[in-house]
Amino acid sequence: MILSDRDIVKALRKGDITIKPFNRKHVQPASVDVHLDRHFLVFDTTHNFVIDPKAPTQGLMKPMEIRPDEPFILHPGEFALGLIYEETGVSDRYACRLEGKSSLGRLGLIIHTTAGFLDPGNSLKLTLELFNAGRLPIKLHYKMAIGQVAFEELSSPCEKPYGSEGLNSKYYGDKKPVASKMYLNFAKGKKSTAKTTKKTTKKEASRSVRSEG
Repeated sequence: MILSDRDIVKALRKGDITIKPFNRKHVQPASVDVHLDRHFLVFDTTHNFVIDPKAPTQGLMKPMEIRPDEPFILHPGEFALGLIYEETGVSDRYACRLEGKSSLGRLGLIIHTTAGFLDPGNSLKLTLELFNAGRLPIKLHYKMAIGQVAFEELSSPCEKPYGSEGLNSKYYGDKKPVASKMYLNFAKGKKSTAKTTKKTTKKEASRSVRSEG
């Protein structure tokens, strides 16, 4: 069940939902508008040749921070990780979904490629997986309305909220954009380093060039 505006406000008062900072004027009929922060991660294509989900991502992306008065420009076909300005949290009774804004979708902006779900028990600044699907660059401004969050009540409180012992809670409480930790799903005790990743990618790129030649 998706919460209506009145039930969102009730859940906020009870503490089952947290949005910091919260402004009542941002509440929509069944969601709350959220805004863009100043922190981004972009792929470092100068030093990386390929993405391997099994390899650590150290050095794969580089941070960028815009001033409050300058835009972040997302070019056609480009991808970047961004951040929601508000910190959003849900108790073990609720889940949250990040959705786009219609007006931005009509400009070709995708704000999450697949991952727009906030697990019960987590509280963080939601990550944006920004992609420009249009043919013109898009200016993204600090604190502009970038998306909306909708809340759903679970059929019963979950047994193990996100962050509980034994869960693979890789992004618990994040306050900055964090590169993918998919490699942890493969690691299971094995050690690997970013240096190994870069050496491997260079070898793979070299083999690819030879095969194409």
